[in-house]
Amino acid sequence: MSGIPQGSVLGPVFFNNFVDDMGNGIECTLSKLCGAVGKLEGRDAIQRDLDRLERWAHENLMKFNKAKCKVLCLGHSNPKHKYRLGGEWTESRPAEKNLGVLVDEKLNMTWQCALAAQPANCILRCIKRSAASRTRGVILPLYSTLVRPHLESCVQLWSPQHRTWTCWNESRAQRRATKMIRGLEHLSYEDGPRELRLFSLEKKRLQGDLRAAFQYLKGAYRKDGEGLFMRESSHRTRGNGFKLKEGRLGLDIRKTFFTLRVVRHWKRLPREVVDAPPLEVFKARLNGALNNLV
Repeated sequence: MSGIPQGSVLGPVFFNNFVDDMGNGIECTLSKLCGAVGKLEGRDAIQRDLDRLERWAHENLMKFNKAKCKVLCLGHSNPKHKYRLGGEWTESRPAEKNLGVLVDEKLNMTWQCALAAQPANCILRCIKRSAASRTRGVILPLYSTLVRPHLESCVQLWSPQHRTWTCWNESRAQRRATKMIRGLEHLSYEDGPRELRLFSLEKKRLQGDLRAAFQYLKGAYRKDGEGLFMRESSHRTRGNGFKLKEGRLGLDIRKTFFTLRVVRHWKRLPREVVDAPPLEVFKARLNGALNNLV
């Protein structure tokens, strides 16, 4: 019968305390309830967890918004079982958005690429119509502040997997922004960013990948990195001394996952980059090494 003002910083704290025991007894991963459904036992495990969550909500006088609960089945040969939450069947969807990233059942991120490029191109059109000046000092900050974040947000998760989508995103965004600047209209896509001292979007994505890998391997998330990457047992002195092992893959699509695509580039980093102790030093040395990686 009591509470706190809406929007208070105490709201999330009290909510976390209230739902702290919700995951007791849950067999699957709870953040987004998920599990492997190779056999009927996997389906039954997910259904048991859904029943436990429904009982928890009833005991704590709470209700799940079942209209927002969806099922996303991943994999080409997924049996696509149906699940209940309470007495209602949960609707299946071919794609779902999570924290701004659209994930579909094939995990090829084609829809997410289009979703990210759409607002970026809309903002570019607005800049072109509204900016009175076309000088570098005006267009470049607007592009870096308003446009590129849409193409780089959570890119470690949804990085474009097909070359056609990579080129499409870059040509429709960075090339248009470059040609807006007075005096650079005649430059090619390769020469424009070089003149503006901008990394291409491909190098920008690789920069974010390697920074995240550094955090998992040697930074703040080192414990989590122990389960994501495998250290290569090699005593060769060439290259850096922190090699990662490339796993064998049964599906080509897995080669584009963050934990796999970053290994090849990490192994090519110079020793002085990998051995940088703090993250800021690693960032500074990485910028110089990226020119030779892509």
